[in-house]
This record gives sequence, structure tokens and C-alpha cells, in this order.
Amino acid sequence: MEYGGQGLYEPLDLQIAKCKLMTAGAIGVPEPKGRLRVATKFVNVAKRYYAEQGRQVDIIKLYGSMELAPLVGLADKIIDVVDTGNTLRANGLEPQEMIADISSRLVVNKASMKMQHARIQALIDTLRTAVESRHRG
Repeated sequence: MEYGGQGLYEPLDLQIAKCKLMTAGAIGVPEPKGRLRVATKFVNVAKRYYAEQGRQVDIIKLYGSMELAPLVGLADKIIDVVDTGNTLRANGLEPQEMIADISSRLVVNKASMKMQHARIQALIDTLRTAVESRHRG
């Protein structure tokens, strides 16, 4: 999602490690007037997300404890992966806008898929059967 997946196929959603990519900000704090400052390691996604809304923002590339950025005044909001939201709440933040649903995916190199199609397709089929049976039972 962040880098576009050039050269890769995504043949199967493994239906595991489900979470959401969301914006988050301080609980009860209104959005500032003027330009919004957003901290994230998902810079490309953030740029696309706000550009689609026609909003101009300053993106701050940050790794690690993203939740600290609003607390120390580095950013107004963050964009990060959210599972339960407990880490956000523990840091005085709340999930706000949902950007995308996330789950683990099987990815296959396009060149490998062409060169070893039968072997890779057999693996994909086996994994697909396992994922489907897991969700039925």
C-alpha cells in the first residue's frame, strides 16, 4: 500500500492480522486552524489521503512511538496502524478517520509467477483452501 507493490501480485488475503490504518489525535482537541501537521511512517499513503480530500498538510516522517508526536507538539495528528486502540487511548489519543482496512496478504513476485507458475499456483491453491476452511469452521 505504501509503495504500490510494483512487480508483485497479491493473489490471496490470508485473513489474519486484521487491523486498520487510521488517523488519530488528542482526545477532545479540535483540529487546528491552518495547516495540519501529521506524523507517520506511511508518508505516501498520507499524501494521497489528504490530496484526495484537497487538504494541504505537512507530513512528518517518523518511526517508532508515533503516539508521542502529538503529546510533545511535533504533530497535530498521526497516521498509524490501529488494532484495539488501547495504545492510542493510553497516550491520550483517539482513533479518528479510517483510511484502510489492513490484513496480511500473500504476495508473489511477477517474474517468479511466470517462470514457476505451476509450483506457485499449487501453493496459492493450498493456502486458499486453508484460509477458506478456517473461516467456515
